[in-house]
Amino acid sequence: MEAMGTELSRFNEAIERIDAANAQDPGRALHAGREVPAELFYGQRMSAWLDRLEPGASEALRLAVRCQHLRRWVIPRSNYPMTRPGYHQWRTRLGAFHAEQAAEILREVGYDEPLVARVQALIRKERLKADPETQTLEDAACLVFLEIDYVDFARRHEEAKVVDILRKTWRKMSDRGHVAAMELAGGLPEVERGLIEKALA
Repeated sequence: MEAMGTELSRFNEAIERIDAANAQDPGRALHAGREVPAELFYGQRMSAWLDRLEPGASEALRLAVRCQHLRRWVIPRSNYPMTRPGYHQWRTRLGAFHAEQAAEILREVGYDEPLVARVQALIRKERLKADPETQTLEDAACLVFLEIDYVDFARRHEEAKVVDILRKTWRKMSDRGHVAAMELAGGLPEVERGLIEKALA
C-alpha cells in the first residue's frame, strides 16, 4: 500500500507541475464564463476526454495527454513560414519540444527512464494507428479540437478549408473516436454541424 501511495503522490505532483507550467500561458480560453490560461484548459480537457474514452488508461498515457500542449506558446506558429511545409516543421518541432518539457518534469518528480521514454513516444504520436495508446491520445486531441476550437475555426475560414480539415481529422481517428465525435457534433450549432455532415458525406 505504501508503494501505491508513493506512486499516486508522484503522479499527482507531476500533474500539478504540468498544470503550473501551462498556467503561465498568456493566451486565454473562455470556460464557464471566465477567462483561463488556454493551455491549462486544453490539458484538463484532454484528461477529461481520456477518462471517457479509456477509464483504465495507463499512467504513461494519462501523463502524456496532460503534456500534449505543454508550454506550447513558447514556439508560436509565426516562427515558421506560413506554408504547408512550414506548418509541418512547426508541428514536428512542437512534438519534440513538448516531449522534452515533459521529460524534465517527470524526471524531477522521480519517474524512471522507461516511463519517461514511453510518455515522450506518446507525445510525439509515434506509431499512430499501430499503437493503441497513441491512437487513444490522437482521438482525445481530435475531440478536444471539436469541442473547444472547431466552431471558432469554422467561422474564421472558408467552407472548403473547414471541410478539408474535418476530413483529415476524421481520418486520424479510430472507430471509437468517430462515435464520440458524432455524439459531440449533435450538440453543435446547426451550421457547424452541417459542415461535419458535408465532410463525411
